[in-house]
Amino acid sequence: MNHYLALDVGGTKTHIALFSLNDSSQLNIIKEKKYRTQEANGLEEMLFDFYPTMDNLEAISIALAGPVIGDEAQLTNVSWKVEKKKLIAATGIESIHLLNDLEASAFGIPFMENEHLLSIFKAEKKIAGNVAVIAPGTGLGEAGMYWDGQKYHPFATEGGHCDFSPRDNKDVSLLMFLQHKYGHVSWERLVSGLGIVNIFDFLRTSSEFNLDKEVEYRLLEGDVAANVSNAALKGELIAIETMKLFVRYLAIESANLALKFKSTGGLYIGGGIVPKIWNEDYQDMFLKCFFGVGRLEHLLRCVDVTIILNPKSVLFGAAHYGVNQKIGDH
Repeated sequence: MNHYLALDVGGTKTHIALFSLNDSSQLNIIKEKKYRTQEANGLEEMLFDFYPTMDNLEAISIALAGPVIGDEAQLTNVSWKVEKKKLIAATGIESIHLLNDLEASAFGIPFMENEHLLSIFKAEKKIAGNVAVIAPGTGLGEAGMYWDGQKYHPFATEGGHCDFSPRDNKDVSLLMFLQHKYGHVSWERLVSGLGIVNIFDFLRTSSEFNLDKEVEYRLLEGDVAANVSNAALKGELIAIETMKLFVRYLAIESANLALKFKSTGGLYIGGGIVPKIWNEDYQDMFLKCFFGVGRLEHLLRCVDVTIILNPKSVLFGAAHYGVNQKIGDH
């Protein structure tokens, strides 16, 4: 039985899994483990803790939250770098593949089971075409799948780092607030876990809300993004407004991506945040803003919109990439 190692390396956590490939070309997880990325000195440390012997491996596929340039990758939210040649020297495995995490997620989409996908809009007209993938997590990942008329070809982007574009006065005020904090303000500064924190910080410093100090301290303690999303469900007004803006910005940037890719093959929303928070209210907000694009609304109504529920989608996609590369080597 062939074994493949796959890694999903994010700014917060690294998820490693050992896969087996059976005679029916199905991948199954044999064992898996999660690590805190920031606490490791590098990828080799986590790899050898998880699988010390490196025996009987066909390939190692590493999906990374950052741009992969040639055979190297610098993670956006982590100080250390990943270099393919150093990993080959350390592990003795020649078939090591580096790819962007959203590119890996795109590779996994065709293999998703129905129970791992939540449809939030069915296209009014089916048109074969490209696919767009957007995923808010620690950062904001974006990728695409080019349709050549017969099959899809996933590709990575760094679109999450493009400039945030305000639409109204509140957006402009938020932009100015974040420019003072960061200088350059990308979509990632708003459509991510940190984005929820940034929006909340903006609102709590405004005169719009008279926030009780005890409530403020409670929301700022620990995981602020999770605290705010939970408080929104409990009716806390500032938290409700924070999450409304988060969903609005997610919808606007999703529409931007779908239009740029002309993604009549579908829009997929992944990442660790959306599956955890989604409800009917957020869905209504999202679709209202998603279709607010003016003259090209009819094109977006030809796009299926689907949430990826499987938290291991990047891992499975990376593993499938490794299998495909190994087949191509023979």
